[in-house]
Amino acid sequence: MNVQVRGRNVEVSDALKDYIGKRLKKLDKYIDILGDAQVTLTVERGLHRIEVTIPVNGMILRGEESTGDMFTSTDLVVEKLEKQIEKYKTRLLRRGGRGAESYRQAAAVPGGGEAAEEESPSVVRTKRFAIKPMAVEEAILQMNLLGHSFFVFSNAETEQVNVVYRRKDGNYGLIEPEF
Repeated sequence: MNVQVRGRNVEVSDALKDYIGKRLKKLDKYIDILGDAQVTLTVERGLHRIEVTIPVNGMILRGEESTGDMFTSTDLVVEKLEKQIEKYKTRLLRRGGRGAESYRQAAAVPGGGEAAEEESPSVVRTKRFAIKPMAVEEAILQMNLLGHSFFVFSNAETEQVNVVYRRKDGNYGLIEPEF
């Protein structure tokens, strides 16, 4: 796995880069098909935030942590990613789909047995609704009126299904499909 580290409002020292690379390389022991890791370091108002994105077999592992120290943030985000990998392997094993056999051996890694015993989340409700074409601003208004954190709609400009969502910082995000 290659690790690409970039900093926003922070100088990335070689020692920090080496530490992050060393910690993220430990994830290889859990799963061997990790893609290149994209790491973004940010310092805002005294908080040291690290965001890590790693593609894995069509899925994306993503972790974000903020503390007063970048090294502590790195340790916490690696722990979070380890938990995500365990969930990913457990789902593959339960599903029994493609690639599941190669992960049966990976489940023998310490900690793999515990995750396999947990109950996996299940779909408890299915909701159907008509999607009408609307502008992004109208979708945001509709989402706020419903009191939801996201809203699925047909974008009047692109004629594609989009999702608008409320971000942690109070702004909004738009998800557009890419074919």
